Amino acid sequence: MLQKARQFLHSLADLAFPRSCVHCRDKPGEDSPYRFLCQDCAAEIHFARPPACTTCGHPFFGILAGPRKCPHCTELDPVFEQGKTLFLAKGPARALLHELKYRNGLYVLDDLRRMALGQPHFLRFLAGARLVPVPLHRDKLRERSYNQSLHLARILAAVAPGASLLDCLVRTRFTRTQTRLDRSARFQNMKNAFALAPRTHLNTKDTFILIDDVFTTGSTLNACAQALRQAGAKHLKVATLGHG
Repeated sequence: MLQKARQFLHSLADLAFPRSCVHCRDKPGEDSPYRFLCQDCAAEIHFARPPACTTCGHPFFGILAGPRKCPHCTELDPVFEQGKTLFLAKGPARALLHELKYRNGLYVLDDLRRMALGQPHFLRFLAGARLVPVPLHRDKLRERSYNQSLHLARILAAVAPGASLLDCLVRTRFTRTQTRLDRSARFQNMKNAFALAPRTHLNTKDTFILIDDVFTTGSTLNACAQALRQAGAKHLKVATLGHG
């Protein structure tokens, strides 16, 4: 019944506000599995299926030999135990994430939810965990009006078996945008930038999974992980929608 009601509301919305593909700007057809990607662009999504790097989730191509750590993580000393990503942030997938993060595109969350539902290995990774969104500084939150990582953690908590949302971190200082910084500067920029929210108590037996939109160098996630470690978290992982 709930699914039928959702489909009916989507149909009404499509009549009032005709959709276009966020990547090629063509109109999605009936055969597309997503609402905001056309069929051709949907086929270009590269899901990060196993085998993959155990630190960041980037998939390995070809024959796997040697350690399961990819070149993206060679300079990362992770505070967390393991990482997983849903897809490579290229082409149409990157367009979806940019729509969400920079264009107030909360409407693409349903497509991202559908993508997660289509990857059982990703949902198994999240199952039973406390999903912790990477926080925004209050000034950035005021500017953007929402935290995309919180919305992502919320939809993932709703579809992963036994998972739950735990919004327990705060950003203690305003940091420069990471997009124009090199790897070393990113890590320095994020140092001591996060802390446990006041009056928050963790059950240290829980598994905590940090949720963010994109894994690039891992500097932001590692800084968040450090704050959780200092608060007593013993079982700590990370998960992102995109990588790159």
